[in-house]
Amino acid sequence: MTGSHQDINQPETFEFDAGNLELADSFIAKYPEGWQASAVMPILDLAQRQSGGWLPKAAMDTVAGMLDMPPIRVYEVATFYTMYNLKPVGKHHVQVCTNLPCWLQGSDAVTGACRKFLGIDFGMTTEDGMFTLSEVECLGACVNAPMMQIGDDYYEDLDSGSTEEILEALKAGETPKPGSQTGRHTCEPAGGLTVLQETGKGAGK
Repeated sequence: MTGSHQDINQPETFEFDAGNLELADSFIAKYPEGWQASAVMPILDLAQRQSGGWLPKAAMDTVAGMLDMPPIRVYEVATFYTMYNLKPVGKHHVQVCTNLPCWLQGSDAVTGACRKFLGIDFGMTTEDGMFTLSEVECLGACVNAPMMQIGDDYYEDLDSGSTEEILEALKAGETPKPGSQTGRHTCEPAGGLTVLQETGKGAGK
């Protein structure tokens, strides 16, 4: 295990609630006998959600027992993928992509807006426990860069102003609209469609 587990209050036990246990069993059932370990990632995600956004050691040990895996194998998965948090995070986990496409499109402005509004830097949580700010690698929405992920939602086509508006809405208990913040439809060109604009008979020929 990593040293981070020594610095936080670790619960002694973990058990899935009835709903998540049913989901975990459904994930395991997707794999042939002897290959149950293949379900480790979605089950770790369930454990993280039930634990409030992070993975206690006890939760990983429970998953290892369910899948008949050595605990170290589960720890290896949890420490390799950045989608798993090994220490508590705020109610809103703000993950800003700073990989090349987002950086070229202005992720520095997004990062700056987050730092200014939240008063924290990457790897920190606000004193009220509402926000954690993280720097992440590519989240797969490059065409709508720059972007950030908060919880399960993607916010795309950002600038400093729209970033602050999203954070302000979350702070006020509101739910900001995910997706493009410029009105772009999904990942169409920023200026609108340039081909296949006709919808009548013979269009596209």
